[in-house]
Amino acid sequence: MRFLIRILSIFVTLFLIFPFPAVAKYPIEFQDAAGRTIFIDQPFQKVVSIVPAVTEILFRIGAGDDVAGVTYHDKYPPQAATKPTVGGFFLPSIAMIDALAPDALFVSEFHETIITTYTKKDRAHVIQLPLNTLADLYASIALLGKIFQREQAAKALMNEIKVDLEQTNKKINTVPAADRKRVMRLMGRNRVMTPGDDSFQNEMIRLAGGIAPKLGKTGAIVPMTLEEWKAFNPEVIYGCGQDRQSAEKILDKPGWRDVDAVKNSKIFYFPCELTCRLSTRTGYFVSCLAATIYGAEFATLPRLQPDRKIGSKPVSLALDYVGNAEVVESRVNDYTHKTLLIHLNTPMSVNSTLEGYREQIRVVGNSYSPPQVWGLYHRIGLEESRRQLMQSIDIDGNDTSLLFTGANMDNLSVQKQQFKEMVVYALVTAGVRSNAVRMAEDIGRFYEPGTINMIILSNMQLTPRAMNRAIISATEAKSAALQDMDIRSAYTAMANPATGTGTDNIIVVEGTGTRIDNTGGHSKMGELIAKAVYAGVKDAVYRQNGIIQQRSIFHRLEERKISFFGLVGDCSCGIQGSDLTREMGQLLLEPATAGFVEAALAISDQYERGLITDISYFEVWCDQISTRIAGKPISGKQVFDFSKPMPHVLKIAFEALLNGISARIQTGEKIQ
Repeated sequence: MRFLIRILSIFVTLFLIFPFPAVAKYPIEFQDAAGRTIFIDQPFQKVVSIVPAVTEILFRIGAGDDVAGVTYHDKYPPQAATKPTVGGFFLPSIAMIDALAPDALFVSEFHETIITTYTKKDRAHVIQLPLNTLADLYASIALLGKIFQREQAAKALMNEIKVDLEQTNKKINTVPAADRKRVMRLMGRNRVMTPGDDSFQNEMIRLAGGIAPKLGKTGAIVPMTLEEWKAFNPEVIYGCGQDRQSAEKILDKPGWRDVDAVKNSKIFYFPCELTCRLSTRTGYFVSCLAATIYGAEFATLPRLQPDRKIGSKPVSLALDYVGNAEVVESRVNDYTHKTLLIHLNTPMSVNSTLEGYREQIRVVGNSYSPPQVWGLYHRIGLEESRRQLMQSIDIDGNDTSLLFTGANMDNLSVQKQQFKEMVVYALVTAGVRSNAVRMAEDIGRFYEPGTINMIILSNMQLTPRAMNRAIISATEAKSAALQDMDIRSAYTAMANPATGTGTDNIIVVEGTGTRIDNTGGHSKMGELIAKAVYAGVKDAVYRQNGIIQQRSIFHRLEERKISFFGLVGDCSCGIQGSDLTREMGQLLLEPATAGFVEAALAISDQYERGLITDISYFEVWCDQISTRIAGKPISGKQVFDFSKPMPHVLKIAFEALLNGISARIQTGEKIQ
């Protein structure tokens, strides 16, 4: 009996310390945003999300394994890039969704055809979640947490958003009403449009401390007259990256350019996944928007909390001379900075492309500063911002060598390479979306951080010569990784692959052990450095930007700044350009057609460099592609008017697709 009592006591104690996970109660019944009654009697095994905001939530609450398919608009979190795509948000492929045989399909109000089709098939739950207001966002996160048995994760995610919003609110509450800025979200391709008064986008402007326009119009997007534009006189204008080209044309016209925001160059662009929808990062975006609206002064508003260290996470580095390595989180100017610190057991030399050759260094590292403070740091400079950081983490700057980045240290890649007794570590952060460049082609000009930062350590003692040469080996490996991933220049994306970003830096640590004088391409040490860096760059780019090597053709075209919206005008046969590009989007979901365009991208890069001079057989292939799409030989090819200049190879490749599509449409057929 005593034995049984003791066993029961142990069981109760273990349960209190390690409680069993809560089991979701099925069935679950609710009404979705369209008023449909949804009855779920068992957990979903496979779901397809054609709503990127829902996709984000599913991954963030830990239900990513249940996601079987997404759209090519899904770029966050990075894991979404590894899932099969079923097309775009506005025109997903029913055939590709069918092939995945999902238990549930998450849709929006724009997916009438999908909803009708799958409601009739009655093979999958069709669920439309409310995402029109901040309250809707919280309700949708909570519901998904319940459906996927992730209620605690859902609560934590909602709390994260609320904490970000509360902090921004406290910051901007100190801005007097008279100093509040008039802010407008610019939309539209051929005319000025903006969100309606009831839009979540205007809700975000108000949460960021801005004054949103009130036009007496409701809806996701409404037109704005020149009179309304002048009357509101925006002081800050922002849009998503896809708005830039149209905005520049519209805002250069008389009347439209005569407002404060245009005259003072206060026009900003953010990623579409932040501006165009409510999401798991809405709290983060609102804080970034507030920082943009109020500029460098934002971070200097009264501090809510003192600067201090708030935590750390260990980083494993098996090197005798490394005491410990950690990523330290500290609060500086009210926002969390994350700094990799590698503490050395003995002072040693380092070679830094940021600081030069330095001796008697005890700490090396790489520090992430969040976007909310970038404006302030540009104003006060590197030395003062570095001093503030050092003070917050209680580190002596005199024997510390740091790099600085806008890439989140949560996305740090740690790579190890070994041959016999030789060991090399490369610690890499990388962001390539904003300022990737091709050296010798692009114009030198400063841009916001993308940055590939690398720290190289080995279990050998590198001479000064070896440290210098290691920088070359690492740089060549970095460029090779970017080339193999087809990372494009942010400035000349159509023609040029990138070789790096405009703000890359490297630290090479001297190390201890056997003295090594050669780290070049013919040496084993150089090989190990290059392999570690190559793997680190690819991994860090994936973690930070969600870019993988085997990504969709839609992503690769977007990276070249080729958008289907407005790609071509109406053709001479009377077919609208929007119909042509919509059909092209469907066609590119076919692996064979996608492969043709991928080949055209590769041929184009080589042709532009003069490495291929005769493309006559490629032109024959283009004719074959047109014939296959049309279902018959085409006589009298049409020449299409593209919205932007195209490299010659890409122009004839797209004309081949468009000629095939237009011939097919004229026969009454559409791409399925």
